Amino acid sequence: MNETKYKLASYVNASRPIIYINHFDFSAVDALIQEVADVLPNKPQIYEYNDAFGYVDFEWKNRKDYNETKDLASFLNPFYETEEEKFLVLKDIHFHLDNPKIIALLKVIALKTLNTKQEDFQTTIFIVASQLVIPTELEKLITVFDFPLLQQDQIGEIIRKFAQQWEFTIEKDVVEELALSCKGLSEFEIKQILYLAYDDGGSIDISEKKLIIQEKEQIIKKTGSLEIVNFKETIDAIGGLNNLKFWLKKKAQVFKQLDKAREYGVDIPKGIMLVGMPGCGKSLVAKATSRLFEVPLLRLDIGNLLGKYVGESEANFRQAIKIAEAVSPCILYIDEIEKAFAGVGETDGDSGVTKRLFGSFLTWLQEKENTVFVVATANDISKFPPEFLRKGRFDELFFVDFPNEEDRKKIFEIHLQKRGKLSQEIDINKLAKETKGFSGADIEAVVKETIETAFIDNKDKINTENLITVIKTTEPLSNSLADKINKIKEILEKMKFKLAS
Repeated sequence: MNETKYKLASYVNASRPIIYINHFDFSAVDALIQEVADVLPNKPQIYEYNDAFGYVDFEWKNRKDYNETKDLASFLNPFYETEEEKFLVLKDIHFHLDNPKIIALLKVIALKTLNTKQEDFQTTIFIVASQLVIPTELEKLITVFDFPLLQQDQIGEIIRKFAQQWEFTIEKDVVEELALSCKGLSEFEIKQILYLAYDDGGSIDISEKKLIIQEKEQIIKKTGSLEIVNFKETIDAIGGLNNLKFWLKKKAQVFKQLDKAREYGVDIPKGIMLVGMPGCGKSLVAKATSRLFEVPLLRLDIGNLLGKYVGESEANFRQAIKIAEAVSPCILYIDEIEKAFAGVGETDGDSGVTKRLFGSFLTWLQEKENTVFVVATANDISKFPPEFLRKGRFDELFFVDFPNEEDRKKIFEIHLQKRGKLSQEIDINKLAKETKGFSGADIEAVVKETIETAFIDNKDKINTENLITVIKTTEPLSNSLADKINKIKEILEKMKFKLAS
């Protein structure tokens, strides 16, 4: 906490007038603000306003002068006049940040701090809220302070103190294992898990990891920006794409031995970009990679990050990334990324929000040193700026084309076997020759329709001719989207993409 304390104290000493702490655990924030006040030479007085009760005592939380300061404007008014160094801690006031009077009061207090010639006068406003809302009028005056995640040793200390409090012993290796699993959770969330685990059995052991994972799933579900994807697909469920599968299997060896790999000097894999034809297995690869690496799969919907206030979209992105890092090692899957950042190189029709999000995403991809492996897929990257595909963002860029004849054989085998219909009466070679230009999704649709028709007609088996009958009535994507696909291929031929097959 020392590093965090001194960073926040440096913001105060630099006369940052409004510091926005986007965090829900008010107790942890209070403790940090008090620590900062204690290290400052003038020991500023702390005044707190809580949207639920009005003016409250910062230490004891009881109401003060309730009738006079029950609304935020009444609370703020006197602080423009007082000549002292002070902290104003405003909690859950994000609902008021579209009120012109509140904005004006915050602005005049902040500007007085910046413009005053009195060295002993300084008012630092702390806005503490679980949502980040930054009005345009205050954008230049606000500094966003990211409350840091707890380190593994800090989490271990919380677990040890809990064991001491309830008078039970817990082995050192168990503490370390649970602390590692709890990374990314707040102190409040960790204690909730510990209480639940202790009530269930009167002690805490390594089996509580399951409870921790469930808690993390709850956190992800509540954010709305990330989704845990449950699936059954394995790497063997993918027909073809042998180059890509071989590459992923090599990376899986690193991911399964992260500690040893780091110690040996191996760089942690960053991720891959899959570009190519629709219906050719890009989404399936993301799911299979998660099973291959033996880590959770999180889907990021960038469209859900967009907010209406200045800085809100970026804050939502930071929160989503923070959660992914908390759950890591994991796969972060971003499907059809070109739609999320459509028109990023064009005129700012959305006040530059998309461009700023795109910039934040690129910076994170370039600088990340965590175990979040990104799988991004796209059908068309013609409008992406060149820096997106520069080496260092992703470990490798793969082009997923329509399956060749050998790949089509494998895809037919997989889908027929999956449904218990693979037999000697079916000529896989003939089917592969008849389906040139078909995508994996097209072939799956052929198999499904053939089996459904056979069921309705009360047939015991299906044969090659049954499948060919359906093939002849199927319009493959390569025909229906011919113009678009040709343009995509022209663009990809100019770029250095590895062939997935």
